[in-house]
Amino acid sequence: MASVKEEANGAPAVVASRSTSPVTPDGTAAVKRVWYHTTLFNAFVIGGVGFLAPGLWNAMNALGAGGAQEPYLVYAANALVFGIMGFLCLFGAPIANRIGLSWTLFLGAVGYPIYSAGLYTNNRYGNEWFVLVGAVACGVSAGLFWVSEGAVALGYPEPGKRGSYMNIWLWFRTGGPLLGGAIVLALNHDPATKAKGKVGYEVYLVFVALQCLAAPLALALSPPEKVQRADGSRVVIKAETSVRAECRALWRVCRRRDVLLLLPVFWAAYFNQYAGSFQTLYFGIRARALIGFVSNFGTLLSSQLISALLDYQRLPVRRRLVLGYWYVVAVHVVAWVYGWVVQEKYTRNPPAYDWEDARGFTEGFFVLVLWDFSRQALQNWLYYLVASKADDISELTRFSGVLRGQESFAQAIAFGLNTKKWVGGRVPLAVNTILLGLAAYPTWMVVCEHVPVETAKAEEEVPAEWRGEGDVERGLSTEVIVDDSAKTKFALGKTGGDVVM
Repeated sequence: MASVKEEANGAPAVVASRSTSPVTPDGTAAVKRVWYHTTLFNAFVIGGVGFLAPGLWNAMNALGAGGAQEPYLVYAANALVFGIMGFLCLFGAPIANRIGLSWTLFLGAVGYPIYSAGLYTNNRYGNEWFVLVGAVACGVSAGLFWVSEGAVALGYPEPGKRGSYMNIWLWFRTGGPLLGGAIVLALNHDPATKAKGKVGYEVYLVFVALQCLAAPLALALSPPEKVQRADGSRVVIKAETSVRAECRALWRVCRRRDVLLLLPVFWAAYFNQYAGSFQTLYFGIRARALIGFVSNFGTLLSSQLISALLDYQRLPVRRRLVLGYWYVVAVHVVAWVYGWVVQEKYTRNPPAYDWEDARGFTEGFFVLVLWDFSRQALQNWLYYLVASKADDISELTRFSGVLRGQESFAQAIAFGLNTKKWVGGRVPLAVNTILLGLAAYPTWMVVCEHVPVETAKAEEEVPAEWRGEGDVERGLSTEVIVDDSAKTKFALGKTGGDVVM
């Protein structure tokens, strides 16, 4: 603890002294930190569940159409998954805020092994109905999973560490496709798998066993009121009193101008499901297995780069968002121009590449890497933008539900669009390109009008009379004109006479 004393010249001075009990920034006594309630532990829990459930789901789809010989049944099932998931994401926030994030995460993990079991029976026995049953179960679970996961990823970490913790969560979730890709590659690497076809059914048995571990792990998640941040701050909880009130709060979020302006980019972010068709149409089995494994490193690099920018403390939050926006635009332009050039070449002369076809394989492989790289940069940036809109975990649950819900509806339509054989994929690629173009300006409007919650709080704490006239653009920085005595007065007013050293 520190006390304020009078110096010889009359100016107060801050003097450090010993404190018998720690104090949080809000002046309350600090509680001894327990490792399983820390934000880092909870990041590992949410990451672990993401690794086992959607991570391995992504590993299967990274093979191209879940490893099937043709994509059409699996794409119909995935359209069903994302259609149901969209509704559960949208209306999952009231559910999560009533039953708690831990149980929501538990329910969000139980449907994934059923989906994998459906792919197993189809691969081995040609069964089709169980694929659709698994799709329904996975859609319900996925909707609840993404609501709870988004709320934890956005609301649990300290504000200055959001980018880093989202990166931890992403490393775990990408670890699922890495492990899955390694398993598939180990089982499908011999010369007999050079040709196009389907992967062996043994792959799915491994996936089902691993995904069954996700649900019990979810129960280790700490409830928001018990989370202990390193800076002593608390997770803000403003729960509504009833389900009806929760639905009204959700409706208010859906009607917000910034949310409506973000709808196009929510749709464009994950609309490109043609990537799976691109693999099945132009690569052999073991080439698809290698792509499913190696392409994840590009995703991790993308997340690492954008997270480093978004957590760069020497820049104001809003400046980071502006720079992040233009970075995301740049990588999308590169990825899609290159993708169109290669696709038109393949439309004229369709190949069937194995990894031994070095030049042709590398050319097509980088189409998929760049698509994933640009998409991951956009997702991290979007989550960070949404996280900077509120510090209330209940409100962030609604924001993440709307975000993931709209992305899910987009993926449902995208998978439906890809159930048909298009000439050279021109229709799905054109739709995705148009969506990205239409999303650019409304998203920029949101960035220009956005005031991060950290900036808004800082402005509220600084008395209006201390702000200089002709302030720079609101949210970017706030110029404050104060002398030393005014600074001390402000500090005393904030701490009630004591300043924590």
